[in-house]
Amino acid sequence: MLTIAHHPAYDAGFPPDHRFPMRKYSALMDVLARDGVLERARLITPSMPDADVLSAAHDTAYVAQVFAAAIDPAIEKMIGFPVTRAVADRALLATSGTVMAAEAALTHGLALNTAGGSHHARRAHGAGFCTLNDVAIAARHLIATGRASSVLIVDCDVHQGDGTAEMLGDLEAVFTLSLHGAGNYPPVKERSSLDVALPDGADDATYLAALEAALDAALQRFRPDFVFYNAGVDVHADDRLGRLALSDDGIAARDTHVLSRFVRMGVPLCGVIGGGYSRDIDALAARHALLFRAALGLA
Repeated sequence: MLTIAHHPAYDAGFPPDHRFPMRKYSALMDVLARDGVLERARLITPSMPDADVLSAAHDTAYVAQVFAAAIDPAIEKMIGFPVTRAVADRALLATSGTVMAAEAALTHGLALNTAGGSHHARRAHGAGFCTLNDVAIAARHLIATGRASSVLIVDCDVHQGDGTAEMLGDLEAVFTLSLHGAGNYPPVKERSSLDVALPDGADDATYLAALEAALDAALQRFRPDFVFYNAGVDVHADDRLGRLALSDDGIAARDTHVLSRFVRMGVPLCGVIGGGYSRDIDALAARHALLFRAALGLA
């Protein structure tokens, strides 16, 4: 069975007209239930994470601010919305969900979180709708506890994984691959282990060819024993923050390609949903569900 981490508090209850589509997290669960995915899945419910696990990746003072839901206003401005109690709890539980899904993937080979992929958060602060960098935290946790010795992060969100690159750049045991839009956020990019920048308007064929070449290049340089996959759907042609031109079929092909490649290699993989900013919440949730359908076919 496919292991899925989820908590109802992933949806922090933003109003429908908010620029961050918070309702997509509960809408995704509705799609997964409707399509019968949850019937064939093992659900795990995250609890609040240990502060020490977070502080191994983020600055201790910033972690304390998140737990207290008392973020410096200047940092809230970088994040893009106030970090209320509900928003702080969402970030903490989503991070715990990624850690738990990663641990489950070690046992079952493949596990997913219905949130996560907050890759703009940096060691000392959040940014770009991201409060805590769940994947960076989980990667350091796996390495620190001896559960993994070589971690590959495949980030296919349309925006560069700048925070992840900044937080993990000192670790030889981690390889960060970011496949993103060249002209998109952030305006100043960090240096990942491998960056592949795509032009505005890149379509399915262009994207999938670049992805295959990027995975080949990464695996020539690095042999992982664990993989995190950020399956952001903001690469879609209809995404209001994306600027690329993938279709639903292109996203499905991307997800299947990434997951099947590492399943064939026998490398455990934890998937997170990443970004997606369409105003059509139903269509957006259906795009995020493509990752879960692809995983279920391989689990």
